[in-house]
Amino acid sequence: MPFFCYILECADGTFYTGWTTDPVRRAHQHNLGRGARYTATRRPVRLVYIEPQVDRAAAMRRERAIKSLPRVKKKGLIKKAEEG
Repeated sequence: MPFFCYILECADGTFYTGWTTDPVRRAHQHNLGRGARYTATRRPVRLVYIEPQVDRAAAMRRERAIKSLPRVKKKGLIKKAEEG
């Protein structure tokens, strides 16, 4: 089963980071208000970054690492992914 870290851009311009086995489905859940409490009041959200991981533990570790990054570094990840 594949695992992914993802970043959503919320309607207010903030970022939300999570992990899942299906990033597109999860983004849809967030947009329906059935995702995280954080995104429920910041809809619509847009999936802007996906990073595959080897297993669930790696996805959870990477989620924590991305969450701890400053906004400018998150923007850098997103930009790099869009370019390549």
